[in-house]
Amino acid sequence: MTPLVDALLLQSGYNAALVAIGAALLGFSTGATGTFLFLRKRALVSDATAHATLPGVGLAFICMVSLGGDGRNLIGLMLGSAVTATVGLMIVEWISRRTRLAEDAAIGAVLGSFFGLGVVLLTMIQTMSAGRQAGLEGFLLGATAGMLFQDAVVIAIGGVLAVFATWVLRRPMTLVAFDAEYAAAMGYDVRKIDLMMMGIVMVITVVGLKLVGLILIVAMLIIPPVAARFWTDRSNRLIWIAGFIGAVSGYLGAALSASAPAMPTGPLIVLTAATVFFFSLLFAPERGIAAAVVRQRRFQARVHRRQGLLALARQEPIREPFTLRLLSREGLIRPDGVPTETGRAKASKVARDERRWDIARKVHQDAGLTGRYDGLTPIEEIFTPDEIQDFDRQIGPPVAVGALYDGG
Repeated sequence: MTPLVDALLLQSGYNAALVAIGAALLGFSTGATGTFLFLRKRALVSDATAHATLPGVGLAFICMVSLGGDGRNLIGLMLGSAVTATVGLMIVEWISRRTRLAEDAAIGAVLGSFFGLGVVLLTMIQTMSAGRQAGLEGFLLGATAGMLFQDAVVIAIGGVLAVFATWVLRRPMTLVAFDAEYAAAMGYDVRKIDLMMMGIVMVITVVGLKLVGLILIVAMLIIPPVAARFWTDRSNRLIWIAGFIGAVSGYLGAALSASAPAMPTGPLIVLTAATVFFFSLLFAPERGIAAAVVRQRRFQARVHRRQGLLALARQEPIREPFTLRLLSREGLIRPDGVPTETGRAKASKVARDERRWDIARKVHQDAGLTGRYDGLTPIEEIFTPDEIQDFDRQIGPPVAVGALYDGG
């Protein structure tokens, strides 16, 4: 078997299998929890949260070394990053609520300040003589080579808690995401719901630092929900589809990294998620570009078919090449442009429907009813057979189409 197949089947070694499972768990939790951040249009909050974790990593390392402990203890580093991430989120919330600055300006200020402080602390740590500081820079882009079983357990527990909280709070968060003013009128505390949403994002950001790093965790929170949005219109389904896309991206990215050891795991996971996004963008059945092109082509064909049949009914020449090809391909006209029996029948139907709609506008003064006519919707979908028969009595008997062509 090829190295990639071995990695996909978890046959590339204990560490590679551990990383693949951990990445899948993290991908599912980031995709699911990032859904409401995406729906709330607050993607930048995840960026600020991620960057605000870096000073916590540095401060936690310094504190643990000063107390004689292992400076690279994952639990301690995660707790430190959680503290500074919480502080960063609270500062963003305070600035946006108590000052005239917009939220994006507050996020930019916090993001830059906290990230700069984190880089300074990491630089200071590199000059320390104790604490095994090598590898801390992996929290920027992720470092999975030294991933342990307890690290995977931490990711699993944190991810499960974040997904569970997302599911429990899905209804108020959905309401706030789509209409915050209506949610407030219904008695929901929008500020608290926003804080809980950001808290869930903070938890999953801290959990994912070890695997994909603080820079790439932002992509894993946003890309899966954006890709999932192409496949559904329902928020409850969006959570699970986004989680599935995140899990698949994490698993495949880790497998690709294991099959090519020189390639970093975090960036490959994000690139895999980006590939799913572009596939969804192009080929999703309802919202994809390909589907939109097909709908446009079908609409164009319907317009040309109707115009061509009206021209046949009025015995007018058809000069549009696309219309001629379309009617000919459907067997409505002969190569010489003379309508077939089927073409004459359909042309008569189209012309009579036009007259029916003229009567309908006079009979029904309801613009909401007659205004639905777009020239393409069959009249049978709007009015009942009895109503159509009444229109026909006012119009008179049908007139055959094609007297001009009888000699041809």
